[in-house]
Amino acid sequence: MKYEKKYLSFEEQADLLISRGLECEREELIKGLESVNYYRLSGYLFPFKQANSDNFYPGTKLLTVWNRYRFDRQLRFLFLDGIERIEVALKTDIAYEFSSKYGPFGYLEKENLPLMKDDRHITMIKSIDHETKRSKDMFVKHFFEKYGDSHEYLPLWMAVEVMSFGTTLSFFRGLPTEIKQEISGKFKIHDKVLESWLTSLNAVRNICAHHSRLWNRELGYKPIIPVKNSDWNEPFRIGNNRIFGILSIIKYMLGIIIPQSK
Repeated sequence: MKYEKKYLSFEEQADLLISRGLECEREELIKGLESVNYYRLSGYLFPFKQANSDNFYPGTKLLTVWNRYRFDRQLRFLFLDGIERIEVALKTDIAYEFSSKYGPFGYLEKENLPLMKDDRHITMIKSIDHETKRSKDMFVKHFFEKYGDSHEYLPLWMAVEVMSFGTTLSFFRGLPTEIKQEISGKFKIHDKVLESWLTSLNAVRNICAHHSRLWNRELGYKPIIPVKNSDWNEPFRIGNNRIFGILSIIKYMLGIIIPQSK
């Protein structure tokens, strides 16, 4: 099917929304559309549309929609704050547990990451090397000034500081099972459950980092919920397809990582 929707000016976009029943001051709506793309705003307008129609329910006000847009922005900041703390703690655990067994440069040897495929390991090392070279951190500069004649890569406890969450997740997936279990044991969950949580958190982090809509969103990758644990089923069962499940996971993990946090 050929895409045939035509370009609309900000004024035409506003008139279209008003014709569909959006209650607002026209000039205020135009000003809003000049700062927030029509297509982006449509994700927040969608729940107000009548079934099988482009028209909005009677009483749909721009202020209501705009408040949800602002709420979602604040919500993304909260998610990023929580996920950042979890990411930092995960990197700390990986560096500590892995280095204690394989040394500071053991990650360069594929056999020390038995659950990672060869091509994944090559990709991971290239990613770490790329992030290292583009880093402006003083510790990177200092390391290579002092040890660059003998080492091409950072020791793991430094390398984790330049890794993206995605690279950290790949590293976790490739860890020997006993190290995975050591890390997941701190959270009193199975390592497969923790891996599913980290995968979901990485996906949500990317949503937030790219300023995409988080409110009223169904998750593409659904984390495993520990159904046998009453904390996840009482007074009601926590689902895994919406952001409340992710919020519950973040709260649970932060309760262990930084129990004093509110």
